[in-house]
Amino acid sequence: QVQLVESGGGLVQAGGSLRLSCVASGSIFSINHMGWYRQAPGTRRELVARITSGGSTKYADSVKGRFTISRDNAKNTVYLQMNSLKPEDTAVYFCNALLRSSASYLSNDYWGQGTQVTVSS
Repeated sequence: QVQLVESGGGLVQAGGSLRLSCVASGSIFSINHMGWYRQAPGTRRELVARITSGGSTKYADSVKGRFTISRDNAKNTVYLQMNSLKPEDTAVYFCNALLRSSASYLSNDYWGQGTQVTVSS
């Protein structure tokens, strides 16, 4: 069984910083990309940032230059450093991983439970 567990959310003032972490655990054979999505009330879940196993990254235009995604392959962990936070960054942030478990020949999407990020003005 595979689990993704996020940590690091919270309440911060505009202009502040937060660092999110997500650890993938369980019977994992390999991990392709890992990433972060977010969903604000009444909106669709959107990609924030994604990183491949080789370190290639992709960011939403709204966070470029402010957020940095990184990854520790040895620890099956992905991080999201969020700087210069804005009230519009307020959302539940979800960790995502495309990975192959030890019980499967195929890779599947896995999701964390989400962590709340609230930015006050």
